[in-house]
Amino acid sequence: MPAGAIERARHLRKNMTAPERRLWRALRERLGDANWRKQVPLGPYFADFCSHRAKLIIELDGGQHAEAGDYDAARTRFIEAQGYRVIRFWNNDVMQNLDGVLETIATSLPPLPLGAGRGEGEHVSSKGSPSPSRGFAAHPSPLGRGREARSAGRVRVTA
Repeated sequence: MPAGAIERARHLRKNMTAPERRLWRALRERLGDANWRKQVPLGPYFADFCSHRAKLIIELDGGQHAEAGDYDAARTRFIEAQGYRVIRFWNNDVMQNLDGVLETIATSLPPLPLGAGRGEGEHVSSKGSPSPSRGFAAHPSPLGRGREARSAGRVRVTA
């Protein structure tokens, strides 16, 4: 871990953007069984949100990321080499379509093994969708490698 990484992570956690705060609250309330952490140091980079259990990284991108394509690509390659999957969302998707963002994340989470988490595996709500407070999504992500998901607006997924 680079020198100063812990201090930098603490600073980033204290100074989250509005979209980061909104997604953080929703991840903990609705997809909490994944044991999310925020601003996690990974080598020379920081992951916005990380579930070590699910090996999933969620990144939020503002307008500055449109010009940072090479940096983001190198960062994604590094994180994926560590065994994680990376999903990216635009900030405006979190602010305007939080339910779509959470659905995309839920379908990217692996199922919980029996006896893990708060329940006895996957529980489905009366509406037929996985109950986020009781486990991960029961099905693999419908998103293919490197495809764009339309359910949450401009979602960029790399896997």
